[in-house]
Amino acid sequence: MPRMEEKKQIVAEVKQKLDEAMLVVFTNYRGLTVKEMTELRNSLRAPGVEYKIIKNTMLGFALEQSGFEDLKEQITGPNAVLFSTEDPVGPAKALFDFSKGHKELEIKVGILEGQVIQADKVKDLAELPSREQLLAQVAGTMQAPISSLVYVLNANLTGLVRVLDQVRELKAAG
Repeated sequence: MPRMEEKKQIVAEVKQKLDEAMLVVFTNYRGLTVKEMTELRNSLRAPGVEYKIIKNTMLGFALEQSGFEDLKEQITGPNAVLFSTEDPVGPAKALFDFSKGHKELEIKVGILEGQVIQADKVKDLAELPSREQLLAQVAGTMQAPISSLVYVLNANLTGLVRVLDQVRELKAAG
């Protein structure tokens, strides 16, 4: 395949990822060792999450085609891009947890569901509870009234059984 066609294909793939992703985070990885990059990639292994190093020219063309040409100024230098199609909180949390121990990793800017967000907003996103925690909270909230209803119905049935048992004892004694 000619080099120009290969570049066009890469730009098309990156544009598709930009369009499909719930969360996109641009990071500067300069200063990280290969071992640290592997560690970061391992922490980001989840369904729908991809962390790739993309050449700035290809990334710039894809950003233009996706309507984010303003971001080109903010993504100078070496860039690794996180794409998450399913969960925006988990990958953001993994990036920030990793950046706490590795000051070389710089989070530049992000795109959350089509809206450009700065690094501090990506940090705020990372501090939210995970999807699993939120689902557990919702399930617990939904379960509470049902548990209360079961308790009340059980108490009424227990009271009825006690009354019937006393009536039986009175008839047996009398």
